[in-house]
Amino acid sequence: MLSVNVSKVKGVKKVPQGEIVLVENHGVLGDAHAGDWHRQVSMLSKSSIDKARSWGIDVSFGDFAENITIDGVDVWKLPIGTKVYINDAILEVTQIGKECHDRCAVAKMVGKCVMPIEGIFLKVLKGGTVKPNDKVVFVLPR
Repeated sequence: MLSVNVSKVKGVKKVPQGEIVLVENHGVLGDAHAGDWHRQVSMLSKSSIDKARSWGIDVSFGDFAENITIDGVDVWKLPIGTKVYINDAILEVTQIGKECHDRCAVAKMVGKCVMPIEGIFLKVLKGGTVKPNDKVVFVLPR
């Protein structure tokens, strides 16, 4: 895991943190997207950020409003139902991509957005504290 990111309001870049607390059936403590729904946590691959950089856009971790930035796995290729283990926390992939509303604040700030196609969303099944460099294990559904 490369980065963990939080924002207090929706539709803006998230700010990298030293650690975040994942709360069961809620999401990231203090994050605007947390709540009792299926998109409690968002995740994006570094390869998606690198793609945006290849378009000439100066972006970094959290700029696409993702809570967790991952390296080494193209998360949008994971099937729904994939379990994600980070320390004691357990998450489950609930959605891949999203319908992007008309020119969200993120797209306005960075020019284009990769989240609608390559971002994924997860529900927190078991909470825990996670931070950059923690090991992430993906277990595909049977």
